[in-house]
Amino acid sequence: MKFCVKSENHTHLWVKLVCMGFKENLKSEITFQDMRVKELAEKTGINKRTLDHYLTENGSEPTAANAVLIARALGVSVEYLVTGTDSSIPSEIKPEVIDIIREINHLSENDLRFTKEMVRRLRMPVK
Repeated sequence: MKFCVKSENHTHLWVKLVCMGFKENLKSEITFQDMRVKELAEKTGINKRTLDHYLTENGSEPTAANAVLIARALGVSVEYLVTGTDSSIPSEIKPEVIDIIREINHLSENDLRFTKEMVRRLRMPVK
């Protein structure tokens, strides 16, 4: 199943349909997280061949149970893997902010503390 979303670019005045399904969103998320399918297999307990099959051109979509395991291992919702969007995230949050949050979520504890302090300092008034 694929979901199509109208994508507009007001600067260049074009409109296109972006159609992405589970396979495309899973590939994108694995790439975004710089993860290998083998690592995802280890995290989920799903056989690597099964995951590879989900990612192939003519592959099937996972069972609901496997979709949940995959989503949990990647730290995203099943809705996100199926549709490319997540309705649990308020619409007023910019996509760029969501990308930053996802990046921060993969930081070490030390880097997370550093980032938190850096953001706190950015919010301080300039004297």
